[in-house]
Amino acid sequence: MDGNPPDTMEMTLRTLAMPADANPAGDIFGGWVMSQMDLAAFVRANDVAGGRTVTVAVHEIVFKKPVKIGDTLCVYTDIVKVGRTSITLKIEAWTRKHYQDSREKVTEAVFVMVSVDDDGNPRPVPSRPTEALA
Repeated sequence: MDGNPPDTMEMTLRTLAMPADANPAGDIFGGWVMSQMDLAAFVRANDVAGGRTVTVAVHEIVFKKPVKIGDTLCVYTDIVKVGRTSITLKIEAWTRKHYQDSREKVTEAVFVMVSVDDDGNPRPVPSRPTEALA
């Protein structure tokens, strides 16, 4: 899994794994990694929706490798589908070790976000040209 994310994916979030996010063995908690993926899904979906979105589903998150203290976690997103009120995104999390250019994919999942109004009710995603989603 060494290498780089697909060119079709956009780096949406980058952060540093810190000791407060780890267990005593130095592995970062999976819940922390998932929360970073959720933040990235939120940022990218909000751009597409032109407003607020909420997470309604996460499909099969698979943890492939541990994230260690000091790793840079890079979260990439790709828009898979835009429905009437929903946005489906493929999310991949990759790590970059200290002073290395190569990355390793550590987890992936599909997130479904729904565009909502100020009261939290679903609202249509504005129509946009396909090029705007890339």
